Amino acid sequence: MERESSEPAGQPSRRGSSVRAIKLVLAYDGTDFSGWQRQKNGRSVQEELEKALAKMHGHEIRVTGAGRTDAGVHAMGQVAGFYTDIRSIPADRFVLALNKLMPRDVRVLSSEEAPPDFHARFDASLRRYRYFLVCGGTPDPFALRYAHCIPYYPRIAVLNAAAAVVLGEHDFSTFASAQDKSESRSRHISESIFFFEGGRLVYQVAGNAFLWRQVRSLVGSFLEIERIAENPAHGEVLMRQLLESRDRGRAGATAPACGLFLWNVEYGARTHGHPRRHSGTGVQGDRRPSSDAPADSGARTSDAASDAASGTVFPGPRLVPGLGWIDERE
Repeated sequence: MERESSEPAGQPSRRGSSVRAIKLVLAYDGTDFSGWQRQKNGRSVQEELEKALAKMHGHEIRVTGAGRTDAGVHAMGQVAGFYTDIRSIPADRFVLALNKLMPRDVRVLSSEEAPPDFHARFDASLRRYRYFLVCGGTPDPFALRYAHCIPYYPRIAVLNAAAAVVLGEHDFSTFASAQDKSESRSRHISESIFFFEGGRLVYQVAGNAFLWRQVRSLVGSFLEIERIAENPAHGEVLMRQLLESRDRGRAGATAPACGLFLWNVEYGARTHGHPRRHSGTGVQGDRRPSSDAPADSGARTSDAASDAASGTVFPGPRLVPGLGWIDERE
């Protein structure tokens, strides 16, 4: 259900002030997090960001992320959105203020004002992930934290023959977690390729959305196929059979979370998946239980902008770390 509002989209009236939509780009080390999404038991990136915003605003602020990364998964370009009723902080200055308030394993890279009805998750048109592998030899301790280490060098031609099979629109039931609640298992993949970069083997994949643990399941399956395939053509055949089987039991072991990064999120016209669902209220927020960003399925529940502009009136100047004293009084 979606909240009804008599106020113009994204512009609840508060003593003549306006509520602004802010778009953030974040990076985080997911090692010590239970994932992006707030959890009852466990530390989450969303919780850390909302705690920092609450300190700045003096009241609760809800945040929506573009991708619900799982426990142990990292991000270089996660996007988040929220509404602020602070008028005196320029949008680009939220970077400094939030980084003063958050732990070192989460950093805001940029902040900007967004359209009033911006929704970080439902407006996203493409999500790109990278999975890093260190091949052969003895890995250093940093590799163990940010990559999956395998003791051999796989045949990249076989890996890419298998990776090319998933390009386009497919039912990815084979690679979906049994706990994924998405109504549809169909996703469109626009990039799927292995390459070496900086001494590491990288799998880069991009699509309109992903099922829970889909990328890690794909990586594990590619590695398994590479081990048994006689040549690239055989690898392609094996991968096609696996994809078309829609049998989760035939997939390879799910690759560890440590190697996976949400690399970046793009916004623009959608050419695949469901169209953006507008509520007409310009609010953000979503409480559907999930992890790995099935961004195009299900209905949207929204109530964050009204929380951000719930009528709280600040009595005087407030000290915001990194920005000094701000005064929201008329």
